Amino acid sequence: MNLSPRPKYTPALRGRRVLITGAARGIGAGLADLLTAHGARVALMGLEPDLLAEVAARNDAPWRECDVADPEAVDRAVDELVTELGGLDIVIANAGIAKQLPIIGGQPDVMEAHLRVNTLGVFYTLRAAGPHISHPSGYALATASLAAAVHLPLLSAYSASKAAVEAIGNTFRQEVKPAGAKVGVAYYAELQTDMTTRGFDTAAADELGGTVSGVAPLETGLRALERGIARRSRRIAAPGWARPVVPLRHVAQRVIELKPLPHLEKSLEIARTEQVEYTTEQPTGTAKTLGAS
Repeated sequence: MNLSPRPKYTPALRGRRVLITGAARGIGAGLADLLTAHGARVALMGLEPDLLAEVAARNDAPWRECDVADPEAVDRAVDELVTELGGLDIVIANAGIAKQLPIIGGQPDVMEAHLRVNTLGVFYTLRAAGPHISHPSGYALATASLAAAVHLPLLSAYSASKAAVEAIGNTFRQEVKPAGAKVGVAYYAELQTDMTTRGFDTAAADELGGTVSGVAPLETGLRALERGIARRSRRIAAPGWARPVVPLRHVAQRVIELKPLPHLEKSLEIARTEQVEYTTEQPTGTAKTLGAS
């Protein structure tokens, strides 16, 4: 994306050394572009090496192809990239996948994949980067989702994995506090990304009625991240209406459950047999880390 930085936040980001996972496209790629425009130095991790290399080239950034579900690969990639950056100030655990899953009749491997990538991937990333950001200007951001707080049909795996990310982020905040570092958790509703497009482009989702709130521009999320990372915020939410939903989650959940869904039964029936892909293609076999700088 071609977003101009907001000058009043530039001083807090200039010169910061930032590691971003899931950086090949979507929020990760857009954030790499924006932080570089602010004068930060970014390093990138992700799958889809061709796309990742393009993002890295335009940001003059070191990068590694890395499956965040592989702890040894994450340890190796983080250590190498931190060395190339000469240290680390900010880590953004952004990598994630999504795929619809009804609970009755749903495939166990879909739930397992979400927990492996979305939850364990964040854990492995923070575990590896934690020692490097454990200093008074350090900051870690765990990417959850509004789905961590409010839960919808067909999203059991995604919601469960993101609720766990929220728990990891909140725990990590307390554990690095003595070092002076801070930790944030990000909550996004539907933003205009490949994940949203692919995730809702299914027959089951169409039958259910698509998104709940409509899709907001990606820029909305990136601007929220721009502010939140500069301030080392404990909570970043986008779009703006999502901010009060997080603390009022129990009320919001009840409102969602009271909303009539006349096509829910048919939607679930479709989802039990519909063949859909993950929003990011997953590696087969043992994950490996490759790279280029």
